[in-house]
Parts: sequence; C-alpha cells; structure tokens
Amino acid sequence: MGFSTDAIHAGQIPDPTTGAVITPVYLTSTYAQEELGKHKGYEYGRTQNLTREALEKNIAVLEKGKFGIAFASGLAATHALMSLVKAGDHIIVSSNVYGGTYRLYEQNLTSYGLEYSWVDTSNSVNIENAIRKNTKMIFVETPTNPMLFLTDLKAVSDIAKKNSLITVCDNTFMSPYFQNPLEWSIDIVLHSTTKYLNGHSDMVGGILVTSNEKYHERLRYIQNAAGGVPSPFDCWLVLRSTKTLAVRMKQHEENAKVFAKFLSESGAAEKVIYPGLKDHPQYELAKKQMHGFGGMVSADFGSIDKAKKVLNNVKIFTLAESLGGVESLICHPASMTHASVPREEREKFGLTDSLVRFSVGLEDVEDLIEDVQNALR
Repeated sequence: MGFSTDAIHAGQIPDPTTGAVITPVYLTSTYAQEELGKHKGYEYGRTQNLTREALEKNIAVLEKGKFGIAFASGLAATHALMSLVKAGDHIIVSSNVYGGTYRLYEQNLTSYGLEYSWVDTSNSVNIENAIRKNTKMIFVETPTNPMLFLTDLKAVSDIAKKNSLITVCDNTFMSPYFQNPLEWSIDIVLHSTTKYLNGHSDMVGGILVTSNEKYHERLRYIQNAAGGVPSPFDCWLVLRSTKTLAVRMKQHEENAKVFAKFLSESGAAEKVIYPGLKDHPQYELAKKQMHGFGGMVSADFGSIDKAKKVLNNVKIFTLAESLGGVESLICHPASMTHASVPREEREKFGLTDSLVRFSVGLEDVEDLIEDVQNALR
C-alpha cells in the first residue's frame, strides 16, 4: 500500500461492536474475565489497550517495521532503550542530540554504570574510532537537533554488523514520511510522537519501532514492567493525526524550502542550515537516504542581540519548546532545548548563543517571511 493509504488504514478496522469507522478510545483500566484463567486477551490497562495497539500497528507499518512499542513520552522511550544494555556497557551517541537525551544519559544513567561517548557521527570514521571492547549500541539522531547534521545510516548499520552492535535512530525530525531507518538496516527507530506524528501540539508521547523479535520482546516487557505507557486518549490523538501526516509533511517541507531560501538569500542570518539547501555539506546524502528535507530550519544570526530581536518580536512564530506542529514555532536552543548541555560541549558542534531554530508550520509562507522581516526591523 502507499504511504497515505497506510497512514489512514493500517492497524485500524471498524469497531466490531458498532461498525464505528474511527478507532474508539478504550478508557478502561481492567477487563472482565469470562472465568478463572480465561479472558479475551486483555487483562489490565497498563499491559494491553486496544487504542494503543492500533497506534503501535499504524506507526510500525509507516516505519516499515513489524513491532511498535508506545510510551508516555519520547524520553520514556529513550530510557526504555537502555534496558537492552547493562552496567559496564558503552554506548556511542551522536554529539548533537536533543538536550533531553543528553541529560538523561550523561547526567542520570552514568550513575548506573553505563558509559557514553558523544561522537560526531556525521563522519563514520569517528564512530569506528569510538568503538571499545564493551561497546554495545550506536544511537544516532539524523538530522540532529538543532544543527541538522546528517549521519549515513547505511554506514552505521555496516559498522554495527561488523561489531555486533545494536543500532538506534531517532527519526523524530523526519517522520516516517521522509525517512525510514529500518530500510537502511537500523535495528530500532525512535520517535517523539509529540512532534510531527501528532502534529497538533496537544499531547506528549513516544514510540519505538523494530522488526527484531528479540529486541521487541525485551522492550515490550519493559513497557509493561516499568509502566511508562501513554493514555488511550493520547494514543487516539496521534491516530487522528497520522491520517493527515503525508499532506502535512509535504506542506511543512514546501514552506521550509521557501523560508530557508529567504533567510539565506536575504542576508537576514549569517548562516542558514537546512538539508534542502545545496550548500548544506551533506545535501547529497540527504537526497540519498531521505525522501524529502523536512520542516526544520536553523539559523545563526551572528550575535545574541540580533537573535533576541527575532525571538522577542515575531508575532506569527510562537516562542516555545517543541516542534512539528501545524503552527510555526521558534526556539533558542542554547537556553531552551539544550540548556542541560554544557556550553563547551554545545560550542564544539556550533550551537552558539546566536543560533535560532525554526519549526516551520503550515501557515502561508509569505506571512512567515514577513514576520521575521518585521521582527528584524
């Protein structure tokens, strides 16, 4: 089936009781059992929920995987991945990941004996050089947040196979519409469903997708045992949203292309970062492993004063955390999403105080351009 067809139908059937076309919100914490030891496959709401199952199947199909495991947040899913390793193990992570990932791993889980190396994974040689005897996993984010560096997923999977390592890709920025890491032999895909998959800024969630039965079995166990599951209503909200994912992502990209071109050609910013610009150092890799360039644009305005001018004076862009909603958002990563990353670490990969991140929404792009022009004036 085509992507849009799967987005609308995968994992969903008319309700067998009433014929309702839309998957119901099963708001139940427990299920009646027919007799001792006999039930209909459902026992307790943390362990099984029909709305959650529909969402997991839907996104698994969109990511071209077999299994989806949904969580209460992207970070809950990120945390669950560490159930695949143990104390004393070493994990290689893209140096420019979401700040919450850095905080969770470096400032929390190192206390439990896990070791992390923060590596510029845009160069696969750096990954190979970082491998130790106790390395067990490679965790990449591509494009990265907020510098939009790309990692060659085929190179990562090849390195991992040679060294018997687990591979994970955070695909939040691209969504399954623009990138499918499992097709490049990555083992597990991570999404914050809060972002593009939901796309309406009205819920928080996360999901892992894999085709590996062993990893699925372990992650499913952790989903139930640790209990970080999303509510049925939040699952329903994402199911509502994946139906329009294809049309939304097309418009996000169309607007982002025009917006990035404006920032670049007008001289409004000193440096514009967008994988769809031909001067992006990995433009060819973007064309090879992605089906489009996405809706995220970053720009360095050269000084914190000029960046503040934009951040504080836009009217259509909303100054806020998060991304991927239908409305355009603007963010100052150094003090917002990546505040937990030490300055010296941020500056190693170019995340300066003058960098601004734009989540380009679905408004008329001419209005977005005028909004930034007015802010600068």
